[in-house]
Amino acid sequence: MRTLTRTRNSLLASFALISSATLFLTACGSGSDGPTDAVGAAAKSDKVPTTDVVSAVHKDSASAKLLPSGVRSLTVAVAVGGTPPGTTYLDDGRTLTGQDVDFANAVAKVLGIKLKTEQAGFEAILPALDSGKYDFGASNFGVTDERRRTIDFVTYINDGQGFATRKDSKLSKVTDLEQLCGLNVATGAGTTFEATLEENKKVCTAAGKKPYNVQTYSESGAIWSSLQQGRSDVVMSTINGLRYAVAHQEGVKFLNEFHRLDVGFAFKKGTNLATAFQSAVNKLIADGTYNKILKKWGTTGSAITKSQISPPELKN
Repeated sequence: MRTLTRTRNSLLASFALISSATLFLTACGSGSDGPTDAVGAAAKSDKVPTTDVVSAVHKDSASAKLLPSGVRSLTVAVAVGGTPPGTTYLDDGRTLTGQDVDFANAVAKVLGIKLKTEQAGFEAILPALDSGKYDFGASNFGVTDERRRTIDFVTYINDGQGFATRKDSKLSKVTDLEQLCGLNVATGAGTTFEATLEENKKVCTAAGKKPYNVQTYSESGAIWSSLQQGRSDVVMSTINGLRYAVAHQEGVKFLNEFHRLDVGFAFKKGTNLATAFQSAVNKLIADGTYNKILKKWGTTGSAITKSQISPPELKN
């Protein structure tokens, strides 16, 4: 895909104006009430939301009783480097924030436990759960049938996969991956997006077309750099992350949602923590805290009515 020099220079100038925190995408698998097309101006606001939606949460005895005996603290792993609502830093460069962080902290308050937060690469979190290095992961993990074979989940939002591209692209709504044949598709390493793309390359060869090229990046900010500089033709990532990025930079557009997924806290298979976490999420839904968190991050379109433990992958 070729881009006129003047247009590309404009894109790169816009790209350079955006802080690194707003270039990253959440690495997993996102719904939102955000804009659905590129904005025609620079960032509306790059300020990360700071509304306190957690401190007023109280311990719920019924939920806390579901914890295994003796559990007083847990270690959660998060992948840092997402645009809001993904996990990122506040301006102090030390305080972690994001939708997953708020949900994890709120659940900990309901259960009356302390939470130790550790950073890890997205692709490293799920394998580390089985070793006991972390008690659970909170990084927008999409619930898939493949992951359910080795991981237990407790759902807290409904999210999914989507596409974005440069505004000058002829691509519109992507309803079939065959539309991507011959293109360079940028996405995050170890994500549901990479798995989906790799599993479906055959649609191009079956149609007698050149397969699309899957470009994976461990540092998510490189995804947008690749798109803006013309090395990639389209980005596949979370719906919420894509919509946020599109709203904060010139020359790009959100294409469409592709596949919805439930998103949940991730645990090692056979965990004895799931029922307590499920009860805590449902308590947050019932007392209104849940909706406050979604409103803070602009993701009310991702709301669920009740938490589930390792539900089957959504087929849509």
